[in-house]
Amino acid sequence: MSLQCGIVGLPNVGKSTLFNCLSNAKAQSANFPFCTIEPNVGVITVPDERINKLVELVKPGKTIPTTVEIVDIAGLVKGASKGEGLGNKFLANIRETDAILHVLRCFDDPNVVHVDGSVNPVRDKEIIDTELQLKDLETVESRINKVQKQAQTGGDKAAKAVYDILVQYREALLQGKSARTVQIDKEAKKLVKDLFLLTDKPVMYVCNVDEKSAVSGNAHVAAVREAVKDENAEILVVAAAIESDIAELETYEERQMFLEEIGLQESGVTRLIQSAYHLLNLETYFTAGVQEVRAWTYPKGWKAPQCAGIIHSDFEKGFIRAEVIKFDDYVRYGSENAVKEAGKLGVEGKEYVVQDGDIMHFRFNV
Repeated sequence: MSLQCGIVGLPNVGKSTLFNCLSNAKAQSANFPFCTIEPNVGVITVPDERINKLVELVKPGKTIPTTVEIVDIAGLVKGASKGEGLGNKFLANIRETDAILHVLRCFDDPNVVHVDGSVNPVRDKEIIDTELQLKDLETVESRINKVQKQAQTGGDKAAKAVYDILVQYREALLQGKSARTVQIDKEAKKLVKDLFLLTDKPVMYVCNVDEKSAVSGNAHVAAVREAVKDENAEILVVAAAIESDIAELETYEERQMFLEEIGLQESGVTRLIQSAYHLLNLETYFTAGVQEVRAWTYPKGWKAPQCAGIIHSDFEKGFIRAEVIKFDDYVRYGSENAVKEAGKLGVEGKEYVVQDGDIMHFRFNV
């Protein structure tokens, strides 16, 4: 399944530098606003040592890791909800993403101009929050105008349910709160999923710091943590300039040595992708054979037929059973045949909830 995260933030906070580190695509990086005019899309291989281990054991013809699309979206300015700067284009690009990676400038550097003249990540966050909330408010009020009459006549229960949800969203947005703070159950949310509210998307705050703050953060990061403590959001501290240096190194060994020298165990890129998975409640299962070893992304809690459908819709329609090997068992016994001989191959039906790291083989008939 395709996953897309949008990198957003004010101009000159380090979005494009981070994007360059994340993908093979190269966004222009310059010391002026709007250097990224069109959204750049990069495809990132998700780091997972388990697939490397499976490749080592199976020795397949090819290896296909799971990937994430990262979109570097043009910088936002105050008034974007009304079309200021590249506002309308910016907001349209965000609407298409699954999650938001909100980059906040948490470093001081007189040589890098800030669009508002000073470094204040909490203020920057609030500027973008406000613009997204205003756009959502516009969307919600437009829909309210369409369904209000049907809802208030009392005869259309579906319209009444939608109207009640919209009113909750409107009240929150008018109070300067994001749509994701409104407590609505999953079934009710399906009634208004076509709204694609910007502030209902999961968000991760990426604090872009200088090298000396890469390990423990700084006062700017502390201020961000305090500001978002009630949002249940992911926070990640990354030094984009260092990540850029790491990305230039050719071998894994060189990159690890560099990280150890500055006191980090793994790169910010790795941590960011892992955090994005956690943010979106995603997990990975594998298929492993001599032709290929492949990783597949699925939402946590999905059952075997749904996960089979990620490979092909026919797998879900004609699902018979799933043969499941736990990753640790595969590593312990060294091959699929050895796992079978040890009696560790599980045969599961339609109600089986797939677990992170499962190695799956689906039986189906259509």
